[in-house]
Amino acid sequence: MTASASQAPPSPDPLRSPLLDMQDIQISFGGVPALRGANLSVAAGEVHALIGQNGAGKSTMIKILTGAYRRTGGSVRFEGREIDFRSPKAAREAGISTIYQEINLVPFRSVAENIFLGREPRRFGLIDWRTVQRRAAELLESFGLQVDVKKPAGSYSTAIQQMVALARAVSADAKMVIMDESTSSLDEREVELLFTVVRKLRDDGRAVIFVSHRLDELYALCDRVTVMRDGQTVAQSTMADMDKRQLVTTMLGRTLAAVVEGDTAEREVHLARRGEAAISVRKVGARPLVNDVSLDVHRGEAVGLAGLLGSGRTETMRLMFGADPLERGTVEIGGETVALKSPQDAIARGLAYLTEDRKGDGIVPELSVRDNLTLVCLRTLAKHGIVDRKQQQAIVERFVASLGIKLRSPDQPIRELSGGNQQKVLLARWLAAQPTLLLLDEPTRGIDVGAKADVAKIVRDLRDAGLAVLLSASELEELTAVADRAVVIRDGRTVAELNGAAMSETAIMDAIAWGSEGQSALAEAVDAAHPEDSRHGS
Repeated sequence: MTASASQAPPSPDPLRSPLLDMQDIQISFGGVPALRGANLSVAAGEVHALIGQNGAGKSTMIKILTGAYRRTGGSVRFEGREIDFRSPKAAREAGISTIYQEINLVPFRSVAENIFLGREPRRFGLIDWRTVQRRAAELLESFGLQVDVKKPAGSYSTAIQQMVALARAVSADAKMVIMDESTSSLDEREVELLFTVVRKLRDDGRAVIFVSHRLDELYALCDRVTVMRDGQTVAQSTMADMDKRQLVTTMLGRTLAAVVEGDTAEREVHLARRGEAAISVRKVGARPLVNDVSLDVHRGEAVGLAGLLGSGRTETMRLMFGADPLERGTVEIGGETVALKSPQDAIARGLAYLTEDRKGDGIVPELSVRDNLTLVCLRTLAKHGIVDRKQQQAIVERFVASLGIKLRSPDQPIRELSGGNQQKVLLARWLAAQPTLLLLDEPTRGIDVGAKADVAKIVRDLRDAGLAVLLSASELEELTAVADRAVVIRDGRTVAELNGAAMSETAIMDAIAWGSEGQSALAEAVDAAHPEDSRHGS
């Protein structure tokens, strides 16, 4: 738990009338509903958590509130008045400021200039720089900060820049501040500094909407919570009335009573016959999201990497693939300690990485299916700089058939394929390179149910063929259906490893909620549910 958890927020007054009241919000994109009856109610003088997994609708809700999107249904009331902002500028002028994860400052301008940009005090028609600097310094001092406001904002740490962004909101007399993943790039000391300022805003009567996936932060700072899932509001509660397990299960949409465990006997068989370790990582870390992760993946097994969004799953895989620099810890491949300085190094060592962002980091949309599929192995297909088209075509035909890729022609642009078929092409791209370890980051995100089943079967077949697979997934049902073991990470640290029969959705959710304490909590829950088993030692 971070130091910030040491100061719990006061209990909110349930009788306060809401400063913001969003009811039955609806919006669709291309005929597909993004929000369906979503609600959010926030009072003045409270810090309100807005949480949910990727695609839950949090960002869409915020963009509707701030005028970036226009809703198609529902009502929004602010300070008791019906509002419908036509632009983010209109929202700011009404007293709603947003601070995003990527700080929106002008780095080469001074701290003082950034705070009052576009609203500079004037004297005789000219900007009164002395007043700008004095008022900026006084504002930051009220936050407990003493910095040189004449220095460029970009010369300060991310935490200080967050304070500058908060100061800008306060200087504009913001009645509500929205903080979207504002702590994701901060260390523990910087988080505590930011929390001190947020608490001051709350005590001054301002409302704060706090978006974060770090559970300890939510319980340290927030008064109430709204949970979204699949475009709907699924829970609204005080933080005190919803424990961590309830919060996790509500976000994931899996109640403990509804959990159906996988075939544990099959897992035990796979674990018994797995081969040597294809990769071992020990205490790896890189700021800010990976702090202390250790795991092994053996040939002939599939390991699930579990954790909430923001826990460091993607960042861990990027470190393992050499896509980001490793700051500490060791990586062993085939029993040899290696220093992977780039993805090229990792590929040469037999690693393959299917990225979470299929469209941004995976496909090359204007290239053909053929060129996309053979992108990684082009060097092996080329002689004197000329690609052997016959050999390339043979590879394409083999994987189109074996993975069941549906397409009109290999010359067809990959952008014309469905999401599931694009994902299969990317999987084929890496398999064509004949890897020994396959890193799969959310391989079923954004594809239909049928395609998900196809990808799951492909992963199981690859494992059975002796490949080592590390699979990251937000959907625990999908993860437990494929994986033999699960490694759970929380706040960038390995908190549990669950093997064979010990791996279940319930156990994973407990580990996410409580870390290593979750496993003992699970054992107590099992004993309470089946006392006759514990009496007989079964």
